[in-house]
Amino acid sequence: MSQAPIWHEMAGQEEAVAQVALAVKKRDEGVFHSWLITGPPGSGRSNLALAFASALQCPEQGCGTCHSCIVAKAGTHPDIAVLSTDKVQITIAEIRELVKSAAFGSAMGKFKILIIEDADRMHPTASNVLLKTLEEPPANTIWILCAPSEVDMLPTIRSRVRRVGLKVPSVDDVAKLLVERDGIAPKLARQAAAEAQSHVGMARRLATSPEARARRRETLVSAIKIVDVTDAIIASEKWLELARKDATALSKERDEEERAALLHSMGLTPSDTIPAALRSEFKALDEAQKRRNSRSLRDALDRIFVDLLALYRDVLSLQLGGGVELVNEDLTAEITDLAGKSNSPKTIKKLDAIEEARLRISRNVRDVTVLDALGASLRRG
Repeated sequence: MSQAPIWHEMAGQEEAVAQVALAVKKRDEGVFHSWLITGPPGSGRSNLALAFASALQCPEQGCGTCHSCIVAKAGTHPDIAVLSTDKVQITIAEIRELVKSAAFGSAMGKFKILIIEDADRMHPTASNVLLKTLEEPPANTIWILCAPSEVDMLPTIRSRVRRVGLKVPSVDDVAKLLVERDGIAPKLARQAAAEAQSHVGMARRLATSPEARARRRETLVSAIKIVDVTDAIIASEKWLELARKDATALSKERDEEERAALLHSMGLTPSDTIPAALRSEFKALDEAQKRRNSRSLRDALDRIFVDLLALYRDVLSLQLGGGVELVNEDLTAEITDLAGKSNSPKTIKKLDAIEEARLRISRNVRDVTVLDALGASLRRG
């Protein structure tokens, strides 16, 4: 695995990193024009896509500290465009706009790089528009698509991309990263990695934010307390409140970090007046953050569902006598009580209800409706 700093956050992805790092190393010989990065949620698809794009633009192949790397991380690099959406589908208009921007070529670096997060959400017509560009790409234009799996993409697109597969990193890999990169105590790092189910970003947040850990615990305790319909409604209201708090906190933390990084790259302090010549970059950052933050509540709700899945998988593990380590060890007594007062078929139904809630939220069903129904499904017994 390359030791370039840009790759350091890709815990447990040595094979994938080696593949794209080799492409960066040989970039002067030419880089393949289209890539598809696949992997399960939390594996770091978008992170690898941005790291790959940043390394291609960096004079040192991914130093992480030059102006190019810093503006790329801040989301304001003029030659790296990222398309993400909070909608059910990526529209043909969005793809056409991205294709149009590709035609202008690069402004600062050698390549024009276009990243499509959740490319599996492209409308079939939009996929066909992209396909035409992949068949005849402009010079020095590189497309990086991200999707859960190859089968989520049209076969015609799959045949025109170079594939990079990610896996879920191990708890130990994530914990090691937290210890080495963030200085987290080993015990807390492992607990956070386990509770985040190896999602690197969430593990770091749990390890560094007592408030985030408290919100997670409150989410699970609310579910454990559900006995009747009244409890279900109380839990539903609590989950929505916690999701809103979590979304607000995460957006604020992330926005402040990105703005501070951009100021630093410009040689400015927070108290300095931004020169007129640099205002466009800060405007671009503000717009990118607003687009991303529109998805924050939905993402926070999905984190709640993921945590609930972990809770009931722990319950099912005890019921089946699997003998595996519980994700939520600090709630062992409560989980043991739940397991004893139910059975595995009922727990499996609860897990199915949580997955259905995730699907309904992704389809923009009203959040209160989804949470009320889920609360009712999680009644004890």
